[in-house]
Formats: sequence, C-alpha cells, structure tokens
Amino acid sequence: MKDRLMTSTLMISHLTKTFEGVKALTDVSLSVASGERVALLGHNGAGKSTLMKVILGLISADHGEVSVCGAAPGNAAAREHVAYLPENAAFHPALTGLEQITYYMRLRNEAASGAMDLLDRVGLAHAAKRRIGTYSKGMRQRVGLAQALIGHPRLLVLDEPTSGLDPVSRRDFYALLDGLAADGAAILLSSHALTEVEARTDKLLILSGGKMVAEGSLPELRREAALPVSMQLHAINGYDTDIMKAFPAAIRANGVLQLACSQDEKLATLARISKLHSKLADVEVIPPSLEDIYSHFSRRDGQ
Repeated sequence: MKDRLMTSTLMISHLTKTFEGVKALTDVSLSVASGERVALLGHNGAGKSTLMKVILGLISADHGEVSVCGAAPGNAAAREHVAYLPENAAFHPALTGLEQITYYMRLRNEAASGAMDLLDRVGLAHAAKRRIGTYSKGMRQRVGLAQALIGHPRLLVLDEPTSGLDPVSRRDFYALLDGLAADGAAILLSSHALTEVEARTDKLLILSGGKMVAEGSLPELRREAALPVSMQLHAINGYDTDIMKAFPAAIRANGVLQLACSQDEKLATLARISKLHSKLADVEVIPPSLEDIYSHFSRRDGQ
C-alpha cells in the first residue's frame, strides 16, 4: 500500500461514504499517476460528485484511505497542488477575463504578469479585456480552465469540462490536456461525452450505484466485457450471394453484409474473409465502442 501511495498522485483505497443511511460510495479504490489521463464515467447518481468532493476535501469519507499529492485531502499541502473545474463555472460578470484571472493569480501568490499567457493558452487572448458578462458559456468555461491552470497543479479534477464548448474548442481542450499530462500532471475528468474520452484518456473508471464496476484501458475493458466484434463486408457487384453462402449468418442491410463474432473468433473469421478477397471491395472491422462497454458494465451491476 505504501509503495502505491508513493507512485500515485491520487490514491484511494476502500473508500465508503454514507448519507443518512444511504451508501453513496461503497469500497471504492482507484489511483491516478503522474502524467495519466483518467476518465470517470457513470450515470447521474452513480457517486461521481461525491467522489470528487472527497478528493477536494469538501466532505470526509466514512471509511478508507485517501492520499492527494501525498497529503490528506483538503489540507494546505494537498490544496496547493490540486485544481478543480466545475461543470458550470461562474464569475463576476462585471470583470474582464484578464481582471478575473489576475485576481485569482494574486490569491495564489503567483505573478499577475502571467495572466495573459494563461488566457492565450485557453484561446481567450482576443477577449481578455471584455467583460465576462458578454462571454458565451463556452468562453466562461475556458476562463475556468485558465483558473485551474494557475500554479502548475499536479492534479486536475475536471467535472464535465467540455460543457458548452464547440467541437473545435473541445479538440483544442483535449490537446491542452495532452500537453499537461506530458508535463507530468495527473488528470481526473468526469464526462458523459463518451465519444470524446474514448481516444483521449489512458484509463477508464466506471462507477455504478456507488461501486467501481470496471477499471482499465479501453483495450483491457474490451477484453473483459467480451462483447462481439462487428464486421461489414462490401461485396463487389454480383458476389453478394457467394459471400452469403460462406457466411449464412450475415445480414444484408443497405447494400452491406453485416456479421458479428466473438473476440476469440475474430482472427479466424478474418482469415475466412481473406479467402474471398477477390469478391470483396472492402471490409470494415468495428470493435465495441466505449458506449457499448459502458452500457455492459452498468447493466451488469443492475443499474
């Protein structure tokens, strides 16, 4: 246990939290290492917000151990190295973006001269001297991200961070997270946008009913879920019948032959398909998506 605490920026072991007899979290364990991007997934009421509040030191756990940057959550040593971005960031509408970030930098005893650089990093340099009251929701969210970056935090806790961002801003946001992780920051983000996090995180955590029902990389969870692999066969004109004979379980839909196989059968199925290569224009292999995997583990827990 001690060795794991030393190597993880965030370490939680057997955490339990109860509110008026109702267990919000039950025996939850997880870790986030330096440079690791971890997505926390779960339905509303799964326990994500409670978990984040414990990490931030806003509420205490009933049982279990929590280490945040080597310290207890909420104490001065932990707060110095942790940044938090809520889903709906709110700021004084009369202040400009530059004034707001300058104010927060002074609160953190950071040089206010770096405020414009932070706004530039989140794509707000052009609006730095406009009042926040004129900003869109996405722009306010970027002010919140700039605030979260003050002081080079070792752990970023982000709750639905791309809420209100347009597709280009979302892409830029994840590129920024990639850079922060490359510099050693540990990142824990909660999101309902499964397609976004599918390719931009190193590890996935799935909470359901206050319990950690799955943890691992996307390939690891695919293997554990053992969901079928889909394949789409595009036959050259006139050869549909031949391919249907070879794969009688295939279904014809919109001019494409669709079939499914287990993970263990994937290579053997592809080998059979390769024998028909002269009759095929294309083959698409579609592995289970994160949404499929998320649904699998959530339903397995009865949620």
